[in-house]
Amino acid sequence: MNEENTPLELDVKDFGPIAKAKVELRPLTVFVGASNTGKSYLAILIYALHRFFCRHGRYSRGFQIFRPAQKNKIFEKSMEHLIDLFQSLEDNRGNSKKTEILLSPSVIDLLQSGVSRNGALLADEICRCFGAGGMHSLIRKQGGSDKAQIIIRRTIPDHPEIVEHSLTLAGNSKFQMRLPENLQIAVDLDMNYRVRHFIGQIIREKRNDLAKQDFLVYELLEFLGRVISPSVLGPLHFPAYYLPADRTGIMHAHNVVVTALILSASTAGLRPAARMPMLSGVLADFLEQLIEIDSVDTPINNTIDHSEGIENLMLGGSISIQQESHNNYPRFVYRPKDWQNDLALANASSMVSELAPVVLYLRHIVKPGNVLIVEEPESHLHPAMQVEFMRQLSALVNAGIKVIVTTHSEWLLEELANIVQRSASPKLGYDTVQGNQIALRPDQVGAWLFEPKNRPKGSVVKEILPGDSGLYPSGYDDVSAALHNDWADMLSERDNM
Repeated sequence: MNEENTPLELDVKDFGPIAKAKVELRPLTVFVGASNTGKSYLAILIYALHRFFCRHGRYSRGFQIFRPAQKNKIFEKSMEHLIDLFQSLEDNRGNSKKTEILLSPSVIDLLQSGVSRNGALLADEICRCFGAGGMHSLIRKQGGSDKAQIIIRRTIPDHPEIVEHSLTLAGNSKFQMRLPENLQIAVDLDMNYRVRHFIGQIIREKRNDLAKQDFLVYELLEFLGRVISPSVLGPLHFPAYYLPADRTGIMHAHNVVVTALILSASTAGLRPAARMPMLSGVLADFLEQLIEIDSVDTPINNTIDHSEGIENLMLGGSISIQQESHNNYPRFVYRPKDWQNDLALANASSMVSELAPVVLYLRHIVKPGNVLIVEEPESHLHPAMQVEFMRQLSALVNAGIKVIVTTHSEWLLEELANIVQRSASPKLGYDTVQGNQIALRPDQVGAWLFEPKNRPKGSVVKEILPGDSGLYPSGYDDVSAALHNDWADMLSERDNM
């Protein structure tokens, strides 16, 4: 199994409405439950972790190594080990393309201590994504709690240890990264010119300019951090994209949003500390990505268009981008099948506006390995289209895209149960994708119920599995039964009059 694809477990306590949650993030992860129980809180937290630790992120700070105020014996040992290590890598170039190296305890200590100093920056990114003025507003206050605890657990393939990284969110937030002992990492010997240049400089400066050598060693420590990131962080190593619940209204209004408004919320660290962001980070990022979606810097997947199924089977037409000449904003339009003219999204159905950003993200931004987080995918969709959307999201998982959804829809969950059940059919097999015959293995899917509790006050999150009926026990049956009983009581009263 690819090490980026092994599940990641999050253990969360006293965060927002959540009293406690232990969630394993799988290729398709579904959060279900009543409103105000923390489904979006947990989804946004996951997004913030991706933003911080993703190697591709514009604001990624996860493996930035901070230099200590003064050198110590650990640093001296680390520097000596790194010089010998990279000397051997340089000597082995040409013999093979990749090699495995064993990090010494001193290098691991230096990596851990350097990354762990980023706790305050990680807390800032979480606050930015929520649009919170401070961490105090994100901590569950019941029971005298003054801090939230987040633990990231990761199983490294071919390694006996379960690796834990802990984040304490409080007035003084702290992050503790733990790397396993005897960690072997694969290094590409055809590494980029910049890294090879550093290696050569370190070797040349071994007995000359020690101050310059120190700087170069830290650059190489950050390089090592990026190399080990897939092993210790798994899917957090890849980008995540968040489609908020109110995306329909945002799609209609995006072209009137001033760019400065977006930047004020999306550029953490540049705004004054006393200034509250005018948008939450997830909304700011969503708007910024829409505005830049047709720019030359936007990565485009030219091989497979993962949005075709949504356009053909749900929209009955296509979504495209037109550039506004007067303000340089992209304008999104919809053309129904067999029409000659485009419709502005404001003049199309709410379903079209709801699905348009999904189409745009899949066509221009999201790639295999990425995470797509969709809040309330059932919004503005007829039940039949909710079922089809669940199939399309499952097809994305089969294409290598990880999906997280928050939902209140019984239709989505029932179709999800069918998709999992279908994988057990010897006729179809789990990898069948023909028409609506999409299947996922049970280990690819995780459904998690957010239940409000009085003791402890807050929601408790637990995994739900298909029952004897094959359906996920979400509690929706209780609502249906209550409605039926109410109807039966009224009939009984009428008949007894």
